[in-house]
Amino acid sequence: MTTIASLIQSTRPSVFRPLFQPIHAIRWARFQAFEDSFDPEELKQARSWHRTFDGSQLPRGQTSYARSSGPGGQHVNKTESKAITAWPVKDLLPMLPKLLHRGIRESKYYTARSDSLTFQAQEHRQRTANSDENQQKLIDEVQRIYRETVPGETSNEKKKKHAEMWADMSRFTASTADIPAEPNLSTKDG
Repeated sequence: MTTIASLIQSTRPSVFRPLFQPIHAIRWARFQAFEDSFDPEELKQARSWHRTFDGSQLPRGQTSYARSSGPGGQHVNKTESKAITAWPVKDLLPMLPKLLHRGIRESKYYTARSDSLTFQAQEHRQRTANSDENQQKLIDEVQRIYRETVPGETSNEKKKKHAEMWADMSRFTASTADIPAEPNLSTKDG
């Protein structure tokens, strides 16, 4: 019973811990800390790399073939059309900005044993189509890692609007500091 009471008491709002925190303050602090953790030069380099990025900049990878599974009849049983392509991380990292290096090794396609990104495709009946699909999967994965790692640029309009919002909020908090905590409701008629 004491654990339930302590749980209720720990979630109950108090003077020091209000029930609702202002969302904009939490959101600002979160994103401010996120953007401050990056080196501005690395951000600039990553963003300029992304503007010029296309899949032709990446290496081709090492492809092996195996028998695919699923429907296809005799063609599936006799040919090796499943493409398994591995890109060694040591070949990929020089092609990518430094901010993406950590995300490459944290990818779900990363194989620690061979220190590579490995993709498989068996949707097509032709080997080359499956190999090309693996190349596209690598491009999509690099794009995903970029989107999750590098924050978007903030426009000057948004920066100005954000500064005005904080100025308004600081004026509001300064004006509410003069209001007494509990209004005096007693009357002198009595």
